[in-house]
Amino acid sequence: MKKPIYLDYAATTPTDPRVLRAMLPYFTKKFGNTMSLHSFGQEAKQALEESREKAANLIGTKPEEIIFTGSATESNNLALKGIALANKEKGNHIIISSIEHPCIMESAEWLEKQGFGITRLPVDRYGFVSPEDVRKAIRKKTILVSIIHASNEIGTIQPIEKIGKICREKGVYFHTDAVQSFGKIPINVNKMNVDLLTASSHKMYGPKGVGMLFIRKGVKIEPILHGGGQESGLRSSTVNVPAIVGFAKACEIAEKEIKKEGERLSKLRDKLIKGVLQKIKGSHLNGHPKDRLPNNTNFWFEFVEGESMVIQLDLLGVAASTGSACSSVKLEPSHVLLATGLKHEQAHGSLRLTLGKWTKESDINYVLNALPVIIKNLRKISPFKGDKKYE
Repeated sequence: MKKPIYLDYAATTPTDPRVLRAMLPYFTKKFGNTMSLHSFGQEAKQALEESREKAANLIGTKPEEIIFTGSATESNNLALKGIALANKEKGNHIIISSIEHPCIMESAEWLEKQGFGITRLPVDRYGFVSPEDVRKAIRKKTILVSIIHASNEIGTIQPIEKIGKICREKGVYFHTDAVQSFGKIPINVNKMNVDLLTASSHKMYGPKGVGMLFIRKGVKIEPILHGGGQESGLRSSTVNVPAIVGFAKACEIAEKEIKKEGERLSKLRDKLIKGVLQKIKGSHLNGHPKDRLPNNTNFWFEFVEGESMVIQLDLLGVAASTGSACSSVKLEPSHVLLATGLKHEQAHGSLRLTLGKWTKESDINYVLNALPVIIKNLRKISPFKGDKKYE
């Protein structure tokens, strides 16, 4: 077996060594609590505010509109529940898409139990939400629209600017989960007409355990954690300064490298897509062929089961995923793939290969040689169909 190849960057990323170096002093030397008045606390407070500025720069906003959280899941919960609780006198209707991350889906389901109305918009075969569907779904009592920026599973990038414009015209708050797109493609919250935006550190070479929520000034929102009043009273908890400093360093690096790295990854992505579709009969691309994240590929294969492919690839030193790693322990097929129109058995045959900073062309070549053999062998033992059709 050759050196392991990691192709599951959508699940999590290794911490960039430059990020780690930036974090280290804040564990032992600059360890103060940001709420303390003495020099140790003020040193940590300064690092926190400098980090806020770096995060804000990456999305074209002001530092005071950035709230740090413990994860993207927390940020998404705060966005949906916080808006719902603060604006229930105005209305009780929320719109999401049918391909949101589970933390959005589950938050919406919880709000539904509290008496809020939830509309789940369909998507087309590429995973696109129609802006006109959003317009038609907005009612007098609609208080929030939440549409994922780019799918964590199939990589499709939504027409966020158009959707945001409609929400702005209708006077409805607009939130987007930008966990997968943040640091990979350019984002400007003003151009995109976004009122709230979620991001995560560990998806873009920062440490785990820290997330972010952009909240536009003037947005009416309630905290869901209560305590010491940190983060402008919206996220009480002792601030995780080392992780936030690391997240900010990752933002700083992304701002400088996003264009060049995006172009490099897009070429590798396209080579992988073209190679798989040409070399393997009965293979299909999930998501849009062009309007997708530069590092995302997702396929489904006829008469092959996803978990088997992941296991076989792992035996050959390749880390991959079938669907979202956040919920891959579940046996149900991906709700995202089902929403695009795939049948259960087709969705079960999915494979996600996501690329990152340390992905090389030789890694893609290795996969393109290994995967056709794996698929052929799995089809031979498939209870549904032999491999004669594909010879």
